[in-house]
Amino acid sequence: MCLNHDDVKSQRALVVLVVAVALGALGDALLRAIPWGLNAALCVTAGAVVAAALRWRFEPLRNDLALLAVAVLFAWGCAWRDSGTLKALDVATVLLALALAVWHAQGGSLAMASLTAYIGGVGDAVFGTLGGAARLAWRDVAWAKLPGRHWRHAASVAVGFLIALPLLAGFGALLSSADAVFERLLLVILDINFALILEHLLLTAVLAWLAGGYLRALLLKTRPETPPQTADSTLALGYVETCTVLACLNLLFLAFIVVQFRNLFGGAEHVQVMPGLSYAVYARRGFFELVWVAALVLPLLLGADWLLRRQVRKAAFRVLAGALVAMLFVVMASALERMRLYQQEYGLTELRFYTTAFMAWLAMVFVWFAATVLRGRRERFLCGAVAAGAVAVVALHTANPDALIVRVNTARAQAGRPFDAAYAASLSADAVPALLTALPDLKTAEQNAVVAALRRKWFHVNDDWRNWNGSRAEARRLVRECGK
Repeated sequence: MCLNHDDVKSQRALVVLVVAVALGALGDALLRAIPWGLNAALCVTAGAVVAAALRWRFEPLRNDLALLAVAVLFAWGCAWRDSGTLKALDVATVLLALALAVWHAQGGSLAMASLTAYIGGVGDAVFGTLGGAARLAWRDVAWAKLPGRHWRHAASVAVGFLIALPLLAGFGALLSSADAVFERLLLVILDINFALILEHLLLTAVLAWLAGGYLRALLLKTRPETPPQTADSTLALGYVETCTVLACLNLLFLAFIVVQFRNLFGGAEHVQVMPGLSYAVYARRGFFELVWVAALVLPLLLGADWLLRRQVRKAAFRVLAGALVAMLFVVMASALERMRLYQQEYGLTELRFYTTAFMAWLAMVFVWFAATVLRGRRERFLCGAVAAGAVAVVALHTANPDALIVRVNTARAQAGRPFDAAYAASLSADAVPALLTALPDLKTAEQNAVVAALRRKWFHVNDDWRNWNGSRAEARRLVRECGK
């Protein structure tokens, strides 16, 4: 017997609904243990495997779910590093990869798309995930056409059970009052933590709702016959006006570099000869402002290019934009020099490290901007920028920032500089091996402070298997061995 399109769609929707409920129950069983570690990796892996299996079952010739593998890769970062910042980057990357997977499955072109197309695709994925479960349950599944009386009578059974509840409560109360043995039996049966059950049901329902909406958007939403084409913006800015704006910014940047050249690259000697100028003022005041300048120039140039029509010849625009990018690299080099001086004087912290890493990513993005946008290939820019971000997150995991912070600050301590033992011990488990290795190089008071802080933090920690994390497990092992 051949099924028509509606019947096939209904059966697929029912399968997705059942799978979503199962994933919700799995998420409730795993994700309640915090901080996330192995449980997050297992949940994302299970969801990705199920999605790939359903795609193969529904459409064997379609093999376009590589982004799910990217999501799985970064989800396992939560089981690798313990740093809260790295875990936040992992979660953000996983969510972005999942959203882009939906957009790609619906016909979006990741390699040839504008910023507005990316935003629209991610927005559609988000709204489809949040609202798709309702359509899945009440529109896609044709409940009346499902075979078997157990499906047709399921609603009637549920209604009858709800009607029976007050009757059971009333008669149960009377019968338990009539007999003490029966009363004790009911008390044993009803000795249930209903609040805990409600928590499990609510979390399962929320996760099943999200899983159902996401799987519907990924697997069941109609794919357009032709992918959407990148079009010019409905807004436009004149060529002369745009070039005038860029010329003014070029003059401003050039004046800043010329007038402040000694300030930008004067270094330690400049700080020593300038009255009232300290390392803190020199580095902190300049660094973060220059980071903001670098971060704001990118959307400004992208917006200017977007506002120009494709038919307009952009030779002058590209020259002015290229000059601005070149001067921006000078400003970014100054910012990095300021941070180097600041770090030498006051040590390295998470904020200083991650801000510097953000500057490095911006440098890669600006190089890619010059290679794409300034050469008339704007549609290729965002894919490369996103890929550079993913590579940067992988590089951060490999570098292990917290351990690097400890090594840098320990090297300063060996040179006679102060060592902040309390701050070092407050870092994540990623820093523990480096801290214990550095103990012989610290002063006795600093050694005692670090050991005491690590023992308080890690000696008595016994994580659930669900939130197992490689760095946390290693930290517990090393601290306990150190305490023997």
